[in-house]
Amino acid sequence: MLRRRRRTFLLVVLVTALVVVGIDVVQGGTKDPRHSAAAVAKSPSVAPSGTPTHSDPPSASPTPTAVPVRYPKDGSGRFVTATGSSRVYGTSGTVLRFRVQVEKDISGVDVDRFADQVVSILGAPQGWTAGGDWRFQRVGPGTPADFTLHLVTPGTRDRMCHDVPDGYTSCRYRNDVMINVSRWVHGVPYYHDLSDYRDYAISHEVGHRLGHGHQLCPGKGKKAPTMQQQTLGLHGCVPNPWPYPNGRAYRGPDGDYPQSNIPKDPPSYYSD
Repeated sequence: MLRRRRRTFLLVVLVTALVVVGIDVVQGGTKDPRHSAAAVAKSPSVAPSGTPTHSDPPSASPTPTAVPVRYPKDGSGRFVTATGSSRVYGTSGTVLRFRVQVEKDISGVDVDRFADQVVSILGAPQGWTAGGDWRFQRVGPGTPADFTLHLVTPGTRDRMCHDVPDGYTSCRYRNDVMINVSRWVHGVPYYHDLSDYRDYAISHEVGHRLGHGHQLCPGKGKKAPTMQQQTLGLHGCVPNPWPYPNGRAYRGPDGDYPQSNIPKDPPSYYSD
């Protein structure tokens, strides 16, 4: 009887031990405190071998910096022409085809990107196409064009404009429109938005190719007409690049402002 009780006791002990071991295996197989839930919560993240961890956000890629535009005061007069062609901009009127060129001495200006800027200005709804008299299409090398728009160094501007040399302004001579790179890059003091000034410079000089002369400020605080010599001053007006602001033709009295005391660019503008 006593032996039977001992065997029963030993059997109960053995079964209890097996149950405890089984529970331990199911719950993780170890009692090592380093593997407790609290310890895992405090430990650094661990990834499988060869897999990068991302405990910290990845650093952002550096923002590309704009390429500086560099040019000598006097360029060579040799040009590179923008390739391809654009669609026709405007709904009615005479189609004028034009090409775009950048003087080879100017670095940091991509000729095709510059041509796209010119097209966007001439094709703008408040630009010269709004009156229904003109349409524009840019063409590439070897295609006949009604005029050529050049981005030029100041010295080349003076040679191609056939006027009093000033190295500062832009101009038009016959079927050539010259945009002075110094103005394209630096603008003028009274235009606080360089993009607006560029709209003005293209619109003004192409306006000469369309047969428009200079105009005067119509009154203090009013918009300057596109054909006003805004590069030389606003004379009481406020800046305005467009010949058709708000879709309506806008102009001032005919006339020229004196070209005396044209400012000179600082020597630091030039790369030679």
